[in-house]
Amino acid sequence: MRLRACGGPMIALAAVVFLDPDASRAGVPSASHRPAIRARIGKDGAEVAYWLEGSLRRVYPATTPGNASLSLTAPRAGRASFQVCVRNESIHPIGFDCAVVGADELKPRVRLVGLVPLPHFTPGTDPAELEGVEHGPGLVPDPLYPETKALLGPRETRSFWVSLMIPADARPGPRPVKVRVTPWGAADAGEMDANLNVAELVVGRRRDFPVIHWWRGEATWDYYQTGRFDERWWELTRAQLRDMWDHGSDVMPVPLLVARREPFRRPCQLLDVEETSPGTYRFDWTRTRRFLAMCREIGFREFEWSHLWIYWGAENPVRVYARKGDEFVMLWPPDIGGFSDTFLNFLDQFLPEFHAFLKAEGLLEHSYFHLSDEPGDGRHIENYRRARAILREKAPWMTGRIMDALSNIEYGRQGLTDIPIPMVNAAQAYIDAKIPHWVYYCCAPSGPWLNRFLDTPLVKVRMSGWLFHRLGAKGFLHWGFNYWHKMEREEIGDPFHDASNGSWPGIPFGDPFLIYPGEDGPIDSIRWEVFAESLQDMAVLQAAGVKPDDAILSDIRSYADFPKSEDWLRRAVDRVLLGPKAAAVP
Repeated sequence: MRLRACGGPMIALAAVVFLDPDASRAGVPSASHRPAIRARIGKDGAEVAYWLEGSLRRVYPATTPGNASLSLTAPRAGRASFQVCVRNESIHPIGFDCAVVGADELKPRVRLVGLVPLPHFTPGTDPAELEGVEHGPGLVPDPLYPETKALLGPRETRSFWVSLMIPADARPGPRPVKVRVTPWGAADAGEMDANLNVAELVVGRRRDFPVIHWWRGEATWDYYQTGRFDERWWELTRAQLRDMWDHGSDVMPVPLLVARREPFRRPCQLLDVEETSPGTYRFDWTRTRRFLAMCREIGFREFEWSHLWIYWGAENPVRVYARKGDEFVMLWPPDIGGFSDTFLNFLDQFLPEFHAFLKAEGLLEHSYFHLSDEPGDGRHIENYRRARAILREKAPWMTGRIMDALSNIEYGRQGLTDIPIPMVNAAQAYIDAKIPHWVYYCCAPSGPWLNRFLDTPLVKVRMSGWLFHRLGAKGFLHWGFNYWHKMEREEIGDPFHDASNGSWPGIPFGDPFLIYPGEDGPIDSIRWEVFAESLQDMAVLQAAGVKPDDAILSDIRSYADFPKSEDWLRRAVDRVLLGPKAAAVP
């Protein structure tokens, strides 16, 4: 770790390096605890500090300097990330550039960590289960802007997110990754080395654990003001779905029909439906084929199809729109019964054509189907049973592939759905009953449970893959990839200023989306990056042959009771990738 000073006109080396009293237990820099680099720049000797931080702690505007040293471990063919932090201790604005030098083979990507408002913390959560309590409510870091420079105001801290891609043929062992922070207008820079330990193990894609994030096509044309399914929309959508694939999602939701309560002037319905005469329908699959071809080019091989009944109990059928002149209208009233003759007549015509389409596309064995999202107790169970009986009669080819987010254990015990997906705080009942299941979270649970809100500790987010592996989940589902609308309204929100879509406290900040709308494509969030690394951890556990009952995972007891410390996670990663002796080194 060093500050390179060549005597440029903007640098005055008055007390270049200061010992941070919290950086080293003995007050002396060591290999693993080196204090932040501090320098005075400019004619007035403005004080600044540079240091490194891992990917498991948020860096807030008031974060104080930490250590100018960092070690991280990654598999070959894997990804790794860390942060380069800058604090302006002066009373003047100061700008900085950040770069990674001499590591082109790692394809380094530097992005400025942006700030968004967190007006309220997640309700029902002990402060010990939150990150940033000492800094908020207020501004929190989340979006990753494609910028390598930042202008800092007085007494302000910012960070840059560095992403690395380790080649499959990289030489195993330690290697430095040099980062450089340069004040604007200065020739001299602060330089620091992150120590990257490249493991022998070459990680592949995760096996036998599908991941789905629901994607909203209408959010794209409403935010960007494109035409419905115009070429600009297709370009933006391709970029979003490419980003989804690159972050570990491997099942693509296909918006064939519209399983939303709110009416749409411009519905995102890939299937064109025409009512040629009362109760008689014609289907055009052209746009659906184009969408599937795009997804396959990206890498997707499995697909999830629209729910056939509206969420919360199968009380009403899915919405299906047809064009009437310049408008889109529903084929039936939104409050029509879910088992009405009108809807059953539609299913009699739609399902055989859907079956033929899937066979022609070779997708029957690569599809997941939905009945109704989040049914509850009582009448919902009876509705669900009735709807399932209809599908067994009219679409027996769906059997074995029907899934839904639902938590009541009775749906699993009675075999009402083939793939139950309980919320993480209800999963224990399925585990105890030895019923195979996926897991999800949506708006809840809060408290000690696994989730990824704006104030969820990043170390908890990174534990996701470890929990899925240890607790035997068969897949993961989440509703909020790019839900930028105000809740249940065809009105676009402001994701950069309200991450609850105007729905707090019912929806905690950060739940509706993981990406932000950039000028020409998605802006990732740090939560999205860390979750992707957690899925990589799961792939590493699989590749290393670590079984769910391995002693290394014994501290994981449930989706609420699991290690939530950066130290535990670092040691576990090192033990799996580098061996027990490496994990024992502090």
